[in-house]
Amino acid sequence: MSKIKAISIILHFAGWVMLMAIPLIFLHRGGSFDGDIVLLQSPDYWLFGLTFMVVFYSNAYFFVPRLLLRKKHIFFGIAVFSLFFGVYCIRPFDRLLHIREKEDDSRRPNNRPPFNGPGNVNYQPVEPPGRNPNLPSYRDRPLSRSPFGQPLDITSFFIFFTVIAFSTAIKTIREWLLTEQRAARAEADKATAELSFLKAQINPHFLFNTMNNIYTLVLTRDDHAADSVLRLSKIMRYVTEDVTGNFAPLQREVDCIASYIELQRLRTGNLTAVNFEVDGDIDGKQIAPLLLMTFIENVFKYGVSKHESTTIQIKLVISETALYFYCKNRIFGLSNGDNHSTGIGIKNTRKRLEHLYTGRYLLNISNDNQEYIVQLTLPT
Repeated sequence: MSKIKAISIILHFAGWVMLMAIPLIFLHRGGSFDGDIVLLQSPDYWLFGLTFMVVFYSNAYFFVPRLLLRKKHIFFGIAVFSLFFGVYCIRPFDRLLHIREKEDDSRRPNNRPPFNGPGNVNYQPVEPPGRNPNLPSYRDRPLSRSPFGQPLDITSFFIFFTVIAFSTAIKTIREWLLTEQRAARAEADKATAELSFLKAQINPHFLFNTMNNIYTLVLTRDDHAADSVLRLSKIMRYVTEDVTGNFAPLQREVDCIASYIELQRLRTGNLTAVNFEVDGDIDGKQIAPLLLMTFIENVFKYGVSKHESTTIQIKLVISETALYFYCKNRIFGLSNGDNHSTGIGIKNTRKRLEHLYTGRYLLNISNDNQEYIVQLTLPT
């Protein structure tokens, strides 16, 4: 049995104990518990509890979910009225009150004088302890009556409306909480599916670019082609095996970036200087896999020229609580089509950041004087 279900059973039990204590409290006569024992032994006492149990559970588990929450207000009103009419006919509290009055009458001495006593002695009935002698008995006092002539059980009506309101509120709040949980679960499932889709977009794009670079090296019979294939195999192992989760070891991410930069150095030649720095302890740190690759791919895609010398700066600074990523490059030959594809890559990366680091990241991208600068801060 789950903890929540056990707590629910305990609360229900406590609630019914409190309800069943109402007649014992309000009909108790001070100084004696004989009347309470008579009530407990009476079938009408258990009919009292059973009546309101039927009211509570039929309303909470049938009328509210199947009628009220489905906007069938007229049918819900008819159902509640049928319960009310049942309580009106049964009069559960008045039955107990009648038993209590009969018990009081049985304890009252007979008004008739003793058989051999003087006939002119005025005997007065002795009231039981705790009862006001100035009040008429249950049988003698006037009763509030309905248009049908049936005495009105005001106490039972009050308990009835309290039980209806309480059961309606409990079930409505519970259904609202379940709806919120389903919505949160659906949102989480949507986020997971979207992240998988975004990673599926990023990974093939990254691999295809790298394979094109190696193809160029093979065509030119470069001696570094074999080393490039080895580096690519390490990158592919990371992409296909370690990127299945939302987070991966930062050390593996840094190794992947370093391998990618080395592959790009073989392609760019001497005109491009790449400064890649890692400062801080990366052991035990985690990061969303391939999160930085969009920025690094853009660095080599738009920050390299075959005719002009340029410097690319890539830096990672890791502290105990945060990771700071910085890259800077000049922009060469960015066409409208390239700008559109770059925008999609940045947009996808922003979505991943929002899903995985909601409210905990800072991303600043600037494009001034033909220099492209990315600054990203993440928690570690």
